[in-house]
Amino acid sequence: MSKSESNGKVEQTPSDSSSVTPARASWGRPIEFILACLGYAVGLGNVWRFPYLAYRNGGGAFLIPFFLMLVLIGLPLFFLELYVGQFTGVGPLQAFSAISPFFSGLGYCTLVVISIISIYYMIIVTWTLFYTIVSITGNLAWGSCENEFNSQFCYSGEYDQRCRENNTGAATDLTFYLRQCMSIGDICELTGFQRFDGKSCWNGTETIPWYTNVTRVLASQEYYNERVLGRGDATWESWGTIQWHLVGCLFLCWVVAFFCVIKGVQSAGKVVYFTALFPYVMLTTLLIRGVTLEGAYDGVMFYITPNWETLLDGRVWGDAASQIFYSFGVACGSLVTLASYNNFHNNCHFDAVFVSITNFLTSIYAGFAIFSVLGFQAQLMGVSVDDVAEQGPGLAFVAYPEALLQMPIPQFWSIMFFFMLFILGLGSQFAGIEAINTAIVDQWPHLRKNYWRVSWTNFF
Repeated sequence: MSKSESNGKVEQTPSDSSSVTPARASWGRPIEFILACLGYAVGLGNVWRFPYLAYRNGGGAFLIPFFLMLVLIGLPLFFLELYVGQFTGVGPLQAFSAISPFFSGLGYCTLVVISIISIYYMIIVTWTLFYTIVSITGNLAWGSCENEFNSQFCYSGEYDQRCRENNTGAATDLTFYLRQCMSIGDICELTGFQRFDGKSCWNGTETIPWYTNVTRVLASQEYYNERVLGRGDATWESWGTIQWHLVGCLFLCWVVAFFCVIKGVQSAGKVVYFTALFPYVMLTTLLIRGVTLEGAYDGVMFYITPNWETLLDGRVWGDAASQIFYSFGVACGSLVTLASYNNFHNNCHFDAVFVSITNFLTSIYAGFAIFSVLGFQAQLMGVSVDDVAEQGPGLAFVAYPEALLQMPIPQFWSIMFFFMLFILGLGSQFAGIEAINTAIVDQWPHLRKNYWRVSWTNFF
């Protein structure tokens, strides 16, 4: 087996004894490559990480460092990886070697990184699938405080609403606390303060919100920790027991991913039409519903109101840069792999700009959908948006599900939200899986005719 150059690309030229080696596949249409890059770049980080970073780092003012980091760091690196992959026409292992033998180790490093990312990222996708299945069953148990794993400090917005609606006594400030309906005045005295009004306590010098010194744990938080993760009393010394419901969902996620990439880019190129575009349909539906809820305006204003002083804080610029790396997924070999299946003369510069700008706008767009609902939840709970806003799993599996319970037909909105997360996560996985598979079949081209076996072996 020897290497030759054709059209500027590094190609594998089979010897006479391997003349039956299948040719390297390519994208069916240029749009498939764009959608694959979009599905890879636009993922869970756009929905559960960027909105939180934006509000924490100055609201609308955060868009300035975020956009500058996009232009100065994200776009150049994104374009560079697409260029390397498209020019060499091979995966990361061979691509960096083709540039210079001195860079051979970079290809192996990127594969180690993407392997680790693919393993842990699929766990998060597993959680979204579990929540999707539970939503389909119609039993949204994360809103209940009557499960065996719930503590005495369990709190649910649904239960709190019942306390206010069923109030027939003298107390008009009932809320759900210690698994019963209590007046806020009684809670003030229980925590060592004096009654003041229906929203505050008196500590002797000033009024404070009644919930300041009260321990309350959302039912959705306990459901996530105890029912989903089975965390319990697990420690580093005692890891707890295997959660078989997650094992089953994890296996199902890998099976779905396997069938999506069973023929490499030929099958993945068809799947990305759905995985890259359908989340926008669901995100738009959630946004339309969110902005029609009471309190949505407060949530949105909390999200976009600029605080210009934050631009002087170095941490804000660091968060903007970290979000760019987190969202774009550079230095993992995935983009090199996707671009390696392009036509040599494809305009990858346009592709890089288009995907980068779309990624930027999607992050902002998702923030409106998220904070409109969080504003609604904050109003129902009688607290500030700041008290319900979280990032990462805390947003996706605790705060947002709790808010969905307060909507009409919560099962429908839960299915929409978690299925959207599942599709976003799955779409981001394709490129990583493809990078590993491509590295193998580029190294041993005769395996291309049994590509599905390579994928199946990698999954196990």
